[in-house]
Amino acid sequence: MNVTRFDIPDLLLIEPQRFGDARGWFSEVWQATRYHEAGIKEDFVQDNLARSVKGVLRGLHAQQPHAQGKLVQVFSGRVFDVAVDLRVGSPTFGRWESVELDGDIGAQYYVPPGFAHGYCVLSDEALFGYKTTDIYSPESELSVRWNDPDIGIDWPLVSEPTLSDRDRVAPLLADVPESRLIRY
Repeated sequence: MNVTRFDIPDLLLIEPQRFGDARGWFSEVWQATRYHEAGIKEDFVQDNLARSVKGVLRGLHAQQPHAQGKLVQVFSGRVFDVAVDLRVGSPTFGRWESVELDGDIGAQYYVPPGFAHGYCVLSDEALFGYKTTDIYSPESELSVRWNDPDIGIDWPLVSEPTLSDRDRVAPLLADVPESRLIRY
């Protein structure tokens, strides 16, 4: 497996090895020891799956308390995936990194606890799955506006995205009380 690191520490792009022949391919997409050696120290406790159509934007989402690390992957389709550092005191606070995930390639993006996460669907449809390091906790939900100008994410959108009501009215990062964010 190939691991790429980013300017923002702890974010990882993981490319599991695929073994293919005339029948198709096989890939080991999670193995605790190998992923631990790559830098993922947390244990995963929940798996989630979402199906979305082109133009859907989900995010930017986090939890605090019960911050979740996420290992995300697209099983079919393509998405533009984003992580924003929300760790108060971090030298990269408010900065973002992005990757394009494609089900035909199978790369995974590790977003550690303390980051907001979001993605927009680039293909006609996408099947998006992710493991989390803590369970979903509705009372801990935290959203940041997807188009916050202070964060400045360069989303590859050709029109206004399809958003949930929650994402449409999410606050700017500057308006989120510091007590709601994780400490670095």
